[in-house]
Amino acid sequence: MSTKENILQIAVTLFSKQGFDGVSMRDLAKSANMSTAAVYHHFPNKQALYLQAMHFAFAKQANAFDAVWQAELGAEEKLGSFVRCLIEVLTTDIDFRRFMQRELLDADDERMQLLAKEVFQVQFNQLMTVIEQISGSQQQVHFSALSVIALVCDIIQMQPLSRHLPGWQAEHEQVDFIADHVLNLLISGIKSKGSF
Repeated sequence: MSTKENILQIAVTLFSKQGFDGVSMRDLAKSANMSTAAVYHHFPNKQALYLQAMHFAFAKQANAFDAVWQAELGAEEKLGSFVRCLIEVLTTDIDFRRFMQRELLDADDERMQLLAKEVFQVQFNQLMTVIEQISGSQQQVHFSALSVIALVCDIIQMQPLSRHLPGWQAEHEQVDFIADHVLNLLISGIKSKGSF
């Protein structure tokens, strides 16, 4: 791993735990065991570091999502593959999941715009296309795509609480179980109303 990649990996972990405002370039340098000047050699400011850290965190998963969209599958199968891929990413890459959750909680408009444009837009456009193909309609495609992501994210986020609620079973945390359940809800909603 290069020095720059090492800085980015440390930045992802720090940002995921402490948020954008909770991490200084000095904190990062200390965690990376280097001088602050050395960090500034690779990144001109914290905003640039943040954006590259988010790209770095997402790039580890991007190939899996790209494989979903490029596969020779029907729209419903692509939606299923996307849901499974998203579940796997969120359950295996804790730093990435925390990073996203923290940014959504902070809701800084400038950073949200950067994330939307620079990190998530391509995947979101692909998801909207698949939903439009399934529903046969352009109505509410944006909100339907957002609903897919929100449903998966919320299920994963609720797991620590879910374990202590009545009716919980270990299979509720298995990728295939979650994916099948989510897909049944989604496909029913799309087909019955043209959107969720």
